[in-house]
Parts: sequence; C-alpha cells; structure tokens
Amino acid sequence: MKRPLAVLAFSGGLDTSFCVPWLREQGYDVVTATVNTGGFSPDDLEQIAARSAELGAAAHHSIDGSQMLWDLVVTYVIKGNVLRGGVYPLCAGPERVVQAMEVVKIARLYGADAVAHGSTGAGNDQVRFDLAVRVLMPEATIVTPIRDLGAQRAMEVEFLQARGFSVPEKVGRYSVNKGLLGTTTGGGETLDSWEHPPDSAFTDTTSTLDAPDTPTTLILSFDNGLPVALDGTPMPGLDIMAQLAEIGGAHGVGRGIHLGNTILGLKGRVAFEAPAALIAITAHKELEKLVLTKQQQFWKDHLADVYGNMLHEGLYFDPVMRDIEAMIDSSQQTVTGDVRVRLFKGHIHVEGCRSLYSLLDRKVGTYGEANKAWTGEEAAAFCKLYGLQSVLAHVTRQVETTTPA
Repeated sequence: MKRPLAVLAFSGGLDTSFCVPWLREQGYDVVTATVNTGGFSPDDLEQIAARSAELGAAAHHSIDGSQMLWDLVVTYVIKGNVLRGGVYPLCAGPERVVQAMEVVKIARLYGADAVAHGSTGAGNDQVRFDLAVRVLMPEATIVTPIRDLGAQRAMEVEFLQARGFSVPEKVGRYSVNKGLLGTTTGGGETLDSWEHPPDSAFTDTTSTLDAPDTPTTLILSFDNGLPVALDGTPMPGLDIMAQLAEIGGAHGVGRGIHLGNTILGLKGRVAFEAPAALIAITAHKELEKLVLTKQQQFWKDHLADVYGNMLHEGLYFDPVMRDIEAMIDSSQQTVTGDVRVRLFKGHIHVEGCRSLYSLLDRKVGTYGEANKAWTGEEAAAFCKLYGLQSVLAHVTRQVETTTPA
C-alpha cells in the first residue's frame, strides 16, 4: 500500500530536523523544501540539503524566492513606508507568504497528501503558514508536529539523538531569522521588556561605538516609488538592497527592538537589524513629502498602515490587499527623483531630495516669503474664512458663560 506523502517546509534547524523522522514514523514519505528568501548562502543551502538526506527525506528541493519576495512584498513595504509600531519593517513575517506559496507548488507537483511546517503553537508563523495553505491547497492536510506535540527543544534533541541523528553541540540562546528585509533575533533578553541584547547578539550591523568616525553619503534614485539606482548607477532592486545592507550595517544603521501584539493576542518582542529597508523607507518617505499632495499622503499612509498590519498577521490573500496595492501603486506615479542621505553612527539623515514632480516650486512661492499665486487681500480673506467656525464657537461659549442665570 502506498504511503501518504508530506511536503515539509524545511530550514534544517532543530524544529524542522525533528519533523522529518517524526513524520516518517507516522507513516509519511517526506519531501523537504527550502525557500531561500535572502537568508541562506550557497554553503548554507548545501548543508541543508545534506541534512535533509541524513534525516531520511525522499527528496529535497531548494528554491530561490528572493525575487518573488521583492516583487510581491518588499516593493509594497517600501512604497507603503511600512513600519509596524513605527519602527519595524516586517523583516520575518512576509517571508512566510512566499515560502508557503513555493512549498505548495512542490506539494502540487508531487500530488502530496499533506503540507507540514515546524511552527510552534505560540507564535505568528503557524497562522501565516496555515492560512496560506488553506487558501492555496485546501484539500491538503496540514501537519504541525511541534505544535501538535507541544514539543520542547530538549525533547527534540533527545528524540533525534535516540535515532542516531546528529544534533549541534550547542543550541543557540537566540532564534535568528535572516532575509531580504533584515534579520530578527528572538529569545534571551528580548523576553524581558526591560533588558536589551548585547552587541554580540547583532550579527549584521556594527556597534555605533565601533562605527566609522567619517559619515557616508549616498544618493538613492527612485522611479515610481521604487529604488532603481545607487549613486547614479542603475541596478536591480535586490542588488540595491544588498548594497544598502552592507554600507548601512558598517555604520551601525538599522538596529532596533520591536515590542507589539502577536496575532494570537500576546505581547511579543524581537530585536532586528534592517539597514537596507530602513534606509530605503526613510529616503522614499522624504521624496513622497516633496511630490504628493497633503490628501494623497494622508490616505495613502493610512491604508499602507492597514496593509502592513494585515501582511504581518498572515492576511496577504484577502482581496482587500490587492485593492490597497492598487491605491498604493496609483499614488506612486510621481514618486520619482533622487534622495541624498548621510549614514553616521547608527543614524540615517536625509540631506536633500529633488524631483521633476516637486510641489516645492520657487516660481510660485517660498514658504515664509512672498508668493505669486495670490494677493495679500486674497490671503487675508482666506485667513478670515478658514477659521470662521473656530471664531463662532469661541464667541458662543463666551456668551454661555457670561449670561446671567
């Protein structure tokens, strides 16, 4: 009798390593799939493939999802200036959308009976993976060994060692996720709202104490809201992000800690390093101030905040997300120009921006000086009418307080 087949989203870490033999013992043949969204080197991918074979997987697939992540997600994080809690550029969560999509493709290729992942029952990732699979492959069974068993890391180590599988001598204190938008670090000090991780916990950025004493100035060029060139050299978005990550990281740019609400209603805290995303968003936001109208900025920022929250919380496939993307895209038609930023000791400082679509037109008027668009008499009339209700409200309230009883 043919055994059922499960396709497992596989990172090669302790949790997903545990899942392979456990699934096999439950009667499944297992195919592993690793979707690289910017966090794995070629050597990493080779080691992950070897780990899959060691654990007894029937086959392994390695998929490069970086371009898909850029196209579907990162572009809207930048165009939307998306910062959850005002600080966090959604480093890890959006990757799960792309990873789930690619894992489902593999599952369909094999005609798999089940899709499996190694998420726990406490975090956000279980929601992201489950929702994506239910949308994209509703007929598949979702198998989640770690969540179903409530497995602890010590139990997983014991399980693997009892079956003769290698386990790293030291399980790290932190859970680290690297991707195109940045690196997140959880565990240790992040579990206490008063504590702060040491410099050694940050792997991609230099401490501000050790950062260069000389700043670096960059010119980031945008077209329709997306970065297209760095210091005058055109290059693909993925290459720009890689350059910004390297240069920004060297200056200690991009470190932060996000404290917020998890999808399940708990409070969560994570340290992150996202120099590329934060440089791009900071520059993009300044360019928008120059070229968008007041109402464009207000409504676009409002909807982009909704978009970012839904994206983070696993609701990428809700149709309203495509509606919001259409609005964001429409708002970016004039977000074209150059932004000059200075990186120094962990800070991103915008020095200037320019655009053919600039609404800061010296031929019309300069803030605080004379203008050519209206007369002094017209300006006085505007001032009188603009605050009329405020004046009337103040007068009526004065009458109420001075009228004898």
